[in-house]
Amino acid sequence: MSLAPRTALTALLAPALLAGAVVATTGGPADAPAAGAAAAPPKPAPIARSADPRERHLVNLRQLTDGGENAEAYFSFDGRSLIFQSTRAPHGCDQIFTMGLDGSGLRLLSTGLGRTTCSYFLPDDRRYLYASTHLGGRDCPPNPDMSQGYTWALYKEYDIFTASLDDPTPVRLTDTPGYDAEATVSPRGDRIVFTSMRDGDLELYTMRLDGSEVRRLTSTVGYDGGAFFSPDGAKIVWRASRPQAGAELDDYRRLLGQGLIRPARLDLYVADADGGNVRRLTDNGAANFGPFFHPSGQKVIFASNLDAPRSRNFELYLVNLDGSGLERVTYYDEFDGFPMWAPDGKTFVFCSNRFNSRPGETNVFLADWLD
Repeated sequence: MSLAPRTALTALLAPALLAGAVVATTGGPADAPAAGAAAAPPKPAPIARSADPRERHLVNLRQLTDGGENAEAYFSFDGRSLIFQSTRAPHGCDQIFTMGLDGSGLRLLSTGLGRTTCSYFLPDDRRYLYASTHLGGRDCPPNPDMSQGYTWALYKEYDIFTASLDDPTPVRLTDTPGYDAEATVSPRGDRIVFTSMRDGDLELYTMRLDGSEVRRLTSTVGYDGGAFFSPDGAKIVWRASRPQAGAELDDYRRLLGQGLIRPARLDLYVADADGGNVRRLTDNGAANFGPFFHPSGQKVIFASNLDAPRSRNFELYLVNLDGSGLERVTYYDEFDGFPMWAPDGKTFVFCSNRFNSRPGETNVFLADWLD
């Protein structure tokens, strides 16, 4: 659930975006290719693009995918590859792929079954992790019931798996009732942070790379998810909802009992990697998500509709760790999100609706970052 939750907001941003979101197209692959099989991109890539003149941080912008729904693209530890989720034929919903920084070498990494989300390389850059529903069935799980308004589905079948470029057979890391997903890896290479419902609410946890030594980090009622570590691995940043006592909290608990969440508002929080010293980073009444630490470790970049609350116009913003110095980074009338720097701090990846071949498509973009 990537803004559902590291994705589910993506469906809010643009109806067909669905970057790992819970509103992806229903149906499943009848004869999906085996994991590790090559997959041809819809069109050649990369494509040189022009950034808006106001996007002063983005130089040498290029588009790596062209067609379909592509999102949550994250760098390998050596900065030479990207791992991302994509809905493309013959798959009915998101699967996990990898490609080079020029868009070449596209390769299916997941099983081709069920729905997947939230992939990330492990430190050796041979192994990777992702969340998948494939143990619950080969087809895409059904879309959430929207009769109660816009909601995210907390697919209870989601568990976190690891696999390898040498052997894509998934190895299960989590085996608890309910949702386990939204996992990323510390730059220190020792811990995974993820979101789970194992204790009855959506909380953050960490575990070792083999799934052992699980530690709970958060304990406040509300959704906590989409966490990333700082460059030195000493801190985490994440998005969270904090429903107020009364009707809002009652609604949250009622929907949670049905395996749903209503994404009314999300704010960003920063804490030590063990969950201590929690600090609220945003308080703007908007939907803020996809936070990632600046290479300096002193700022965070994130996506938000704060300039057009409750709209689908999501832009990228920078903010200092004390909440000061807010700066808008992108200028596009639809969706920009899922930002990340390569380990060298010079190359930047994000996903956007800009330059679409068809309305609602989301593609992966790289740029050279200029501070």
